[in-house]
Amino acid sequence: MNSGSGIQELMAAETRASQIVAEARIARGDRMKQAKVDADELIKTYRMEQQDAFDKKAAADGGSGGNASAKLQAETQQDIQAMQAMFHKNAQKAVDV
Repeated sequence: MNSGSGIQELMAAETRASQIVAEARIARGDRMKQAKVDADELIKTYRMEQQDAFDKKAAADGGSGGNASAKLQAETQQDIQAMQAMFHKNAQKAVDV
């Protein structure tokens, strides 16, 4: 009868070991999920900081994109007018040569 109770003890120990392993897997899964949430929060914070820094630098360097575009357009028009003036000034000289 002693061997029968030894088998029962082994089966109980195996069941308990299976429960411990299952609990450990669940706990590991929970830790992994929490780590992912924490990492996502850190990434979000970092992105916001970098975007703010970029926006501040862009504002300091030249304002908004529309403002820079208008400035470029004005400079281009000035260059075109200067070239047309030079053309009209030198057109007759080119014909005479």
